[in-house]
Amino acid sequence: MRIAVIGNGIVGTCCGAWLQRDGHEVVFIDPLGPAEAASFGNAGSLSPSACLPVGMPGMWKKVPGWLLDRLGPLTVRWWYAPFVAPWLWRFLRASSPAEVVRIATAMRGLLAPIFECYEPLLQRAGATGLMRRSGCLYVYSSRQAAKQWAWGMELRRRLGVELREVGEEELAALEPDLKGRFRFGLLAPENGSTPDPGALTRAIFAQCEKDGATTVRARAGGFRLRGGSVAAVTLEGGGEMACDGVVLAGGAWSARLARQLGPAIPLETQRGYHVTVESSTLGLTHTVMAVEHNIMANPMRMGLRLAGTVEFAGLSAAPDMRRADALLARGREIFPHLDTSRVTRWMGHRPCLPDSMPVIGRAPRADNAWFAFGHGHVGMCGAASTGREVANLVAGRAPQIDLSPFSPTRFRRAA
Repeated sequence: MRIAVIGNGIVGTCCGAWLQRDGHEVVFIDPLGPAEAASFGNAGSLSPSACLPVGMPGMWKKVPGWLLDRLGPLTVRWWYAPFVAPWLWRFLRASSPAEVVRIATAMRGLLAPIFECYEPLLQRAGATGLMRRSGCLYVYSSRQAAKQWAWGMELRRRLGVELREVGEEELAALEPDLKGRFRFGLLAPENGSTPDPGALTRAIFAQCEKDGATTVRARAGGFRLRGGSVAAVTLEGGGEMACDGVVLAGGAWSARLARQLGPAIPLETQRGYHVTVESSTLGLTHTVMAVEHNIMANPMRMGLRLAGTVEFAGLSAAPDMRRADALLARGREIFPHLDTSRVTRWMGHRPCLPDSMPVIGRAPRADNAWFAFGHGHVGMCGAASTGREVANLVAGRAPQIDLSPFSPTRFRRAA
């Protein structure tokens, strides 16, 4: 079968790679090169423990204060508030304890096989060095402070995540750069990261091309349907690409196309910011999540990447790099000896749904179209397992995880 994959970020690339393993001919459709959007700038985490949704019980109490702080961890530009208000209402409704347990259970199923799903792709690409399994440290100023997040951590444990308590002395021994700032931690030894998320995506994509994939450098405009099937993907500017099937993995730009194949899906863009500090004064060996600061620090090839902020302002607004500078300021608080003389800043669009789960499944209005988008802050984490499951769906095989929570029709049911 000739499968058109719309999107060549990490999710689309992994879908294409897994489809090729079944012998399908793959055509990527994207106006950008691989990893030129969110897949370039993410925090690089490969974390089976990252199963908790963004919305957690009690968060509603904090949201009003965050929204008033333009540089806070979650903000909405004032003119965009009327557009995103219904989405935020759904987001808060999904943060009840019962909903969080349901969501985390589903996400644990998707994220647990991160490494078994990436390994065959990276082995074939000769790029296993772009995946490391060094663990992640969740760090706190004190054991007492950690109790504020205990409910979520215990939920992770109940779902099979290994979390080992790390006292002050051991924490300082594991990561000397944290000494004096953090006195308690939880080590997730099964977690990992990539030292270069863009390079990882490009390596898998390049192997797809070596294995026969072709690329159409254009934006998909819609679909030409014949009966109940997609016969071709139409291209903006004219022309079309005939296909036997299509996978929609266009990230934050997927909603308009998805509406042509099913009910409206409440897709938003979490505008994520990062700063990467080209400093030689740190020696981190773990990915570090400073929970109280809401910031993730990941040592990468190009320097220390600091990420952990969400802004709602749609797909077209210009970046507000003061948010990146706020991340840098928090980074200096955490690492006072950080050399910040060489810094790069970035903003990208994370595709997010109000329940923090992606859409993975057959399109309701076409029997040869499948959705794979909306991964939010866990796109790098969930891409390879999503690709494997999309290949299973295309082949008519039973999924290896329960995909019912990720159904494209779940929002229609909720309404």
